[in-house]
Amino acid sequence: MISLKDKVVFITGASSGIGMACAEAFAHQGAKLILTARRQERLEALKEWLQSELNISSHIALLDVRNQIEVDTVVNNLPDDFRNINILINNAGLARGWSTLQEGSVSDWDEMIDTNLKGLLYVSRAIIPGMIERKDGHIINIGSIAGRQPYPNGNVYCATKFAVRALNQSMLIDLVNTPVRVSTVDPGLVETEFSKVRFSGDVEKADAVYANMTPLVAEDIADSVLFCATRPKHVNISEMVVLPTDQASPYHVRREE
Repeated sequence: MISLKDKVVFITGASSGIGMACAEAFAHQGAKLILTARRQERLEALKEWLQSELNISSHIALLDVRNQIEVDTVVNNLPDDFRNINILINNAGLARGWSTLQEGSVSDWDEMIDTNLKGLLYVSRAIIPGMIERKDGHIINIGSIAGRQPYPNGNVYCATKFAVRALNQSMLIDLVNTPVRVSTVDPGLVETEFSKVRFSGDVEKADAVYANMTPLVAEDIADSVLFCATRPKHVNISEMVVLPTDQASPYHVRREE
């Protein structure tokens, strides 16, 4: 295992779900965290908890990954102790809406494309050159099994996750002559705020996604991300698919009667 003690880890979407779980998992390994998201109060609460409970220093930044200028400003104005980013976790992403393509909302499409795809590109473009220059780095993208097999009413969300997988493979090719590693962790059903966001806060619809089965939790994916990050330098986990035992594909989920 590679030690993560004092490694600088940049996490997008760190205010909840998988991003927050990754922050806690990497903090337990002694990493120094850059926590970014759109919800300032949650970031401040997480920073305070990490300091009081784990004695881990972190830097928080309000960041909407859809805004390239904002991304560049945050990355270019990091405190000296956090400038040399060792690990980037591209976690920020969402699904919005549940409809056929012909009935879809263009504003929902734009939000998913701008966040899941363009946001990942903006953050990666801002951080990767420094990794290449320092000859050290690891990009870990949070994908989805939706990027491997589309499902009904998933259309544009699935398309963005297919794109994340393609970009992960492209990064591997573009960075093969450098020491920088690239991984994607592609989860199945994970019970976070994901479905509540997709259904615009409709708790009943969100809960039905995970009804009568045992989904993954955010900490399961954080464990997988941590595994990728701690392999020896000559080992790169390029792709990891993580499913609940009750799930075999987007279509095949075992639910208790």
